[in-house]
Amino acid sequence: KMPLGMVPRMQAMLLARRIRGDMKEYPTFVWKEEEREMMLVVVSYDVNTQSEGGQKRLRKVAKLCESRGQRVQFSVFECLVDPVEWKELKFQLEQAIDKETDSLRYYFLGKTWKSRVEHCGAKEPYDPQGLLML
Repeated sequence: KMPLGMVPRMQAMLLARRIRGDMKEYPTFVWKEEEREMMLVVVSYDVNTQSEGGQKRLRKVAKLCESRGQRVQFSVFECLVDPVEWKELKFQLEQAIDKETDSLRYYFLGKTWKSRVEHCGAKEPYDPQGLLML
């Protein structure tokens, strides 16, 4: 186990050992999210693109959601966040919209979300808590 900030340094050290011939193979790196109190929040938005600055607000909201979650529909994101990340994201989203013409909806599925989400159709489902292999 190591902090996320140490990953680039560790990879550089391993690569150097491989190049020098100290190791036969470069090891596979596996990252698993540390155990935190995570919750799944579904964020949906409707931004009026006909109003002034609407396209810009739409892009900003989409970018904010992409930074913390996975797009599952055009204006729907599944965000796996801890309570601090959620407060930060919610604040940023609510600052980005025009409350007179746009809207945001939040659906809290909590930490037991796996038993509450079903998928059917074209897009492949994903597991936000699954392993990340580089």
